[in-house]
Amino acid sequence: MKLDELHRIVAQMNVSGGAVDTDKVQKLLTELGYDAENFYQEVEMRSRFVDSHRDVSYGSDRLNLHSHDFYEVLYCKSNSGIQYLVGTERYRLQRGDIVFVPPGIGHRPILSAQMAEPYEREVLWMSTEFVNGIAPLFAEGAPRWENTHSLLRTAGTRWEVLGDYFHAGVKEAEQRAYGWQAALCGNTIRLLVMLERALRDYGSMTLGAEKPELLDEVVNYIEANLAEKLTLADTAKRFWVSESTISQTFRRKMNVSFHHFVTQRRLIAAKRMILEDVPMEEVSERVGFADYSTFYRAFRQEYGISPRQYRKLQI
Repeated sequence: MKLDELHRIVAQMNVSGGAVDTDKVQKLLTELGYDAENFYQEVEMRSRFVDSHRDVSYGSDRLNLHSHDFYEVLYCKSNSGIQYLVGTERYRLQRGDIVFVPPGIGHRPILSAQMAEPYEREVLWMSTEFVNGIAPLFAEGAPRWENTHSLLRTAGTRWEVLGDYFHAGVKEAEQRAYGWQAALCGNTIRLLVMLERALRDYGSMTLGAEKPELLDEVVNYIEANLAEKLTLADTAKRFWVSESTISQTFRRKMNVSFHHFVTQRRLIAAKRMILEDVPMEEVSERVGFADYSTFYRAFRQEYGISPRQYRKLQI
């Protein structure tokens, strides 16, 4: 489903004052045959080049680890205090932060019932076709944002103006006046130039991840050993903690079991290999599944389509 289709359906629901009943939205997604917790795994771009939209999540929402075949740049509009996992790095967001997510990288917000306020953001999606097409315009060399998944903090700097470009893109996408797609592409190019200037001019604003905790160490271990047998018992022994400590860490912070998280990371890696045209049986072996049938069942359960159907959709 394209995101604007969902927004159109939600707008038809009896929502007043801009408040969204997330329980109703999740029920609606379920009725339409989507996994409400994993919806972002299935969402598609509506445009061939650039999409822009605003989004809000609440502490009660459950958003699983997901990845896309396009670039995603997030502009945080709230001081909710949430943390954001991109690849194996975990960041704590505040208003004015910009997060870069390249294609194929697993990411998700880590929401909490104790959030100070809803997690509100403005989102820019760019197809690889668009990014590759504008690459020659950056004659001085490949832009840093193209391959990074770091966080840029703009609050209190002269680069706070970057927020205006995100706002302008969302406005174009929402109003859809004549030539809005051309205007959105032009605004996006300008935004990317300004982002690159900020990254080059203020490298110190590109923040490192949060101080590593047990969760981060285990996530890094999983990512480095996807092809190996990863069990809760062996992982607990490696980090000198109990199995229940690791289980509770993933349940409390990620809202998933240790086993499900391992499966999610394996499937995200598998999606990247599928797009690289790696043979399916080899994909399943390289990401740690016992055999292709196990991989097939896990992929279909997580995404609602088979691995081969996924490959056809991306051609």
